[in-house]
Amino acid sequence: MTDSTGSHDAWAAALRAHGRRVTKQRLAVLAAVEHHPHSPAEAILAAARQELPDLTAQSVYVVLGDLTDLHMLRRFEPPHSPALYETRVGDNHHHAVCISCGRVEDVECAVGHAPCLTPHWDANAKPMTIQIADVLYQGICQDCQRTQQLPSERN
Repeated sequence: MTDSTGSHDAWAAALRAHGRRVTKQRLAVLAAVEHHPHSPAEAILAAARQELPDLTAQSVYVVLGDLTDLHMLRRFEPPHSPALYETRVGDNHHHAVCISCGRVEDVECAVGHAPCLTPHWDANAKPMTIQIADVLYQGICQDCQRTQQLPSERN
């Protein structure tokens, strides 16, 4: 197994706490997402097959859906990209996506506390209490700026 014993034990305990059986498939998917954050299902399948060669795409999709519903995984959908998955959940962080190469980086909360944004409600709206804000920053990463010789923004 490519996963460390501590991580394996933590995932097993989390699965049990959510009332799920600890299976090779679930552990392989969790390990794949943990080691390859911000990956689409196809990449997670490929990584998990390193451990379980006979793992089916259907199994991976079922496990990803279930673990996302349990909030053990986070699923987010950048524009022009398939859904991406990560194990970092429950902290209201955001993402920055390079519009050139597609690289994704985690971005801490913009203001320093959740939900980061205070909406302005129009007069006809029925305001709600906001609990989570999902911000997606889009730009060009430094590697692409160097490769494409694009000027970087100055502050």
